[in-house]
Amino acid sequence: MRRLAFALACAAGLGLAVPAAAAEVQAQNPQTVVAALQQAGYRAQLATDDTGDPMIRSAANGSDFLVFFYNCTGNADCRTVQFYAGYSEPNSATFETMNAWNRDNRFGRAYLGDDGIARIEMDVDLDDGGMSQGLFEDNVEFWVTVMSRFEDYVGY
Repeated sequence: MRRLAFALACAAGLGLAVPAAAAEVQAQNPQTVVAALQQAGYRAQLATDDTGDPMIRSAANGSDFLVFFYNCTGNADCRTVQFYAGYSEPNSATFETMNAWNRDNRFGRAYLGDDGIARIEMDVDLDDGGMSQGLFEDNVEFWVTVMSRFEDYVGY
């Protein structure tokens, strides 16, 4: 009987000895997003957007992009982020080509503004505890690929 009690105590102890992995990247703490981008090899400068919400300026492969924070309360405690890039002189961006991009590409929402700027965006949900560094880096790498494909698509 003592052996069974000892075995159960050891098994319970093993479960307590392995803590759940903590999310390293959280929109609630913009500095964690900055650190995650920098750890992945990207520059990341924290700023604020026109409404006072956090925003990060970054770049990949010679092209600038922004990371906007959304679902914020009082310009803090944000829940989601959006990767964004805009191209003011695209060669082949029309409303038709933007619609075709959106039809043919699952990730990276594209549109052409009234000002003629072709834009590409990709949302990342960091709500409910955020995500690991590895998963965030995977999303950033995916964004960089989408952004590069979009640049080729619009002839930038």
